[in-house]
Amino acid sequence: MAKKLLIRDLTLRDGQQSLFATRMNQQQVDRVLPLYREANFFAMEVWGGAVPDSIMRYLDENPWHRLEKIKHEIGDVSKLTALSRGRNLFGYNPYPDDVIDGFNRNAIQSGIGIMRIFDALNDTDNIGSTIKSVKENGGIADCAICYTVDPYFSRLKKLKALLHARPINTRIFTDEYYLNLALKLQEMGADMVSIKDMAGLIPPSRAGRLVRLLKKNLSVPVDFHTHCTPGYGLASTLMAIVNGADIVDTNIMSFAGGPAAASYEIIQLFCDRMGVETGVNKEAVVKIDTILREIRRELAEFDSCKIFPREFDITKDKLPRDIDELFELAIAFAKSDKEEDLLNACSRIEKFFGFPEPDEKVKEAEIPGGMYTNMLAQLKQLKLEKLLPRTLELIPSVRMDAGCPPLVTPTSQIVGAQAVNCAIDESKGLPVYTSKSIQFVNLVKGVYGKTPMEIDPEFRFKIAGVKEETPYDTRFYKRQENPVFHEYGDVKLAADEKEALLLELFPSVATDFLKRHIEQTYLDTIHMVEEEKRRKYEAEKLAYDILTPDEKQKRLLDGLYHYHWTSEDDALGHS
Repeated sequence: MAKKLLIRDLTLRDGQQSLFATRMNQQQVDRVLPLYREANFFAMEVWGGAVPDSIMRYLDENPWHRLEKIKHEIGDVSKLTALSRGRNLFGYNPYPDDVIDGFNRNAIQSGIGIMRIFDALNDTDNIGSTIKSVKENGGIADCAICYTVDPYFSRLKKLKALLHARPINTRIFTDEYYLNLALKLQEMGADMVSIKDMAGLIPPSRAGRLVRLLKKNLSVPVDFHTHCTPGYGLASTLMAIVNGADIVDTNIMSFAGGPAAASYEIIQLFCDRMGVETGVNKEAVVKIDTILREIRRELAEFDSCKIFPREFDITKDKLPRDIDELFELAIAFAKSDKEEDLLNACSRIEKFFGFPEPDEKVKEAEIPGGMYTNMLAQLKQLKLEKLLPRTLELIPSVRMDAGCPPLVTPTSQIVGAQAVNCAIDESKGLPVYTSKSIQFVNLVKGVYGKTPMEIDPEFRFKIAGVKEETPYDTRFYKRQENPVFHEYGDVKLAADEKEALLLELFPSVATDFLKRHIEQTYLDTIHMVEEEKRRKYEAEKLAYDILTPDEKQKRLLDGLYHYHWTSEDDALGHS
């Protein structure tokens, strides 16, 4: 019996977010939906992440309408999936349970079948309420363990720390750490567990080892998710498949590679050779990719790579002999766990298909690509690019001081921004941590949850003014106001629960978005009223014009017409 592998397509959410800053509009999405209905992916990630914020902010579109439109077109062919940051949802501070439940209930009612739930600190306490809510509302709880790497310290730095009686623990994110986390999530009710490597930092051997470990110890399906930024993505995804992953995440070719996930087409070519059935309709995918290639040209100004992969029809195009042999070699290397050979083979395969080269800076720094570019942008804005090397050196220390949070959104950005602050402080001769972001203070204070390592109470006091971990108390949560606009007919800013949730989760963006639409609706209503008056006027004028002069006079005197017209053949001339 052939082995089966399920494919989760990320193209319409993570793919376009990774490559085009989530600028794909509804009309562009609509062009591929009929073909997606034919494609028969196990699941399609279409919502969450940056989608709700970005499409309101940049495209003036309603996030709920997008989800509902996709559900209407796809039906039950593929499960629609979304991304949720657990108790924090889309922001930093935790939300009360009723907001979390309202979001999950409406998302599931609007079409979401699987909610991928993660916490940036891997704090399971931040995930429990969402698991409960998703399951109670009929959704599938996909609980993610956020993969990250241990901070790197040079031997000299370790020695110096040892001499000061403060040895550095650089064995935090071990296989045991991830297994215990996965077991805890399963115990909490996870319907499936995902290894979520948003930075693409997981090398093939580690990917294979973790998948084997989870498959051996869990009773729920295991999904593997990674990106291609540092060059591991394709090889690590192949290793996950070889080692028993139930589901892998991919993008369709024109939206794959670089900062995005591996290409479905290449993964399918591997599966064909290994006798693995995915159930995906390859002909439909080829047609989708043709349209996506056109859409990518339309999104050129937002394209972070500017490199189009080779056009390749996996239903009929033949590979050159040397590339075909590389596929066989890569499978053999994966099965024998020969990491370097596997990476070399996959690199040559990706080069043939025209995908971007690995980002060596990100690979060397062992940080997410977005974190790297944000730090560089922050320094460029201040004309301090020369401080980038020192900023990169400071990241491990900043992470350790802050309890070693995983390098995933948003903690990666918090740590990165603080490392920049520390480098600037140092360059001015000031003590590091003289400048602190409010997000870093809250991270250290414990507002966002429990960090993987305990934070030194003295450091917490220095940064946040308290020695004890101080979680956010949702009793102090203040709901967003929902004002009434009397000038627009006494309508509320948020007309229903879905709009109220947008207001709650994206206050400033949703306020602007909803107000624009209230104003437009009001103007449209006025226009409709005026148009109706105009039509009535034209109809009455037409009826009046065909009357004889005597009939016109009689009807005006009888009050049957409210308008008085003058023309060459109508010279009544009196009121």
